[in-house]
Amino acid sequence: MSIIEVQDVHKSYGQGSTRVAALDGVDMIVEKGEFVAVMGPSGSGKSTLLNLIGGLDTPDSGRVVIGGEDLSVMGDKSLSRLRRRRIGLVFQLFNLLPILSAEENVALPLLIDGLGEEEAMARAAAVIKLVGIENRKTHRPSELSGGEQQRVSLARALVADPVILLADEPTGNLDTAAGLKVMELLRYLCDEHEQTILMVTHDDDAAAVADRLSFLKDGLVVAE
Repeated sequence: MSIIEVQDVHKSYGQGSTRVAALDGVDMIVEKGEFVAVMGPSGSGKSTLLNLIGGLDTPDSGRVVIGGEDLSVMGDKSLSRLRRRRIGLVFQLFNLLPILSAEENVALPLLIDGLGEEEAMARAAAVIKLVGIENRKTHRPSELSGGEQQRVSLARALVADPVILLADEPTGNLDTAAGLKVMELLRYLCDEHEQTILMVTHDDDAAAVADRLSFLKDGLVVAE
């Protein structure tokens, strides 16, 4: 079953002589429970592709379909709701609120979506346990290591039980040991929880954990 379908997607930035084609007719399919890594040189369109799949940007032409929903026909409110409920986002920067504990950071998306505090905190506690930082849940980001902060951001991405998890350089700010632990966790989520994962990375070791690699160059998928 296809969870992500990218169909002949084009995306450019700028106009006239400054126009740059970030994506130039990309096609991609990711099946349920599949772990796909996207690699390529800087400027190849990797992050643009991830932003389009995550509904953070819109293509000039082509279609992006997530779990059967065509993003091209959705308005801003529908896209925002899709991101909150069906798409988990993990970035190189952890983007945690410094005044909140790990558990509160994880619960925040559910509270914003209108879930009651008791249920939101219970779900946050469960997913924090899943990612292995239960003993650090009351700590603020400044009291956590980089690897622990990335696990918190991963828990926050998972707390709404998303259809897909999008990870943009999730090991980019981590040392080798912490990066390995994060990749082992992603592999576990895919294997044991059938989590569909699409990850952009420059790290060969991180990419090797995935089921499949897609290589982008000059806005095109040039190899699988």
